[in-house]
Amino acid sequence: MKKLILILVAALGFVTAAQASENAMAWDKAPNRMNDLQSLQNGAKLFVNYCLNCHSATFMRYNRLRDLGLTEAQIKDNMLFTTDKVGDTMKATIDPKQAKEWFGGNPPDLTLIARSRAGSGGTGTDYLYTYMRTFYRDPSRPTGWNNLAFPNVGMPHVFWQLQGEREPVFETKDVHGHEAKVLTGWKQVTPGTMSQLQYDEAVGDLVNYLQWMAEPAQNSRVRVGVWVLLFLGLFAVVAWRLNAAFWKNI
Repeated sequence: MKKLILILVAALGFVTAAQASENAMAWDKAPNRMNDLQSLQNGAKLFVNYCLNCHSATFMRYNRLRDLGLTEAQIKDNMLFTTDKVGDTMKATIDPKQAKEWFGGNPPDLTLIARSRAGSGGTGTDYLYTYMRTFYRDPSRPTGWNNLAFPNVGMPHVFWQLQGEREPVFETKDVHGHEAKVLTGWKQVTPGTMSQLQYDEAVGDLVNYLQWMAEPAQNSRVRVGVWVLLFLGLFAVVAWRLNAAFWKNI
């Protein structure tokens, strides 16, 4: 009887997950600029200026930004708050109790967000790239904002001055035999300080930095991995020829 109940619960969970996946918004592909230091530096600047007010990155130290080509003087002048030191970790100044009152919960740590958000829809950067570009005004929400990739999100749109205010445009279409609202575009209500192309580029830089922050050594790992594979390939050829020469007269 217990096994039957477990099977039914698992089946129900599978159906629910499948329906959620079917109705979930498709993620846009994030640009990959892991070797673009200028993009990473701009992403780090956006992160410090806009995200670090509420979100911490407690597993990342400011001095690690030297790996992005920044000098210690540039980090002090452009990345640090007045009370921070170069060797400090990136901790938000927001009071967790106030954050819970304002947003319904303490904003999550973003050190590993690009890795933890990966799913069937794509990579974590794909999700973040889509998420940061699908905010819209919603007077029914406490913050006045909602999000298509994360419905009823508690976070406000911190980049609204850059992107401006937009409204999603839906069209009713037949999806798998059922009528559903499908996003067909956006209506710009008020302009931002950036064009949509410029904003997409800025968000791409930000998620690029978040991907780097989740694993700062990944570029080195990839470079070393290529050399290791080349060495193993060459060693395999040498071993094959030695094996043939050894067994030639036997």
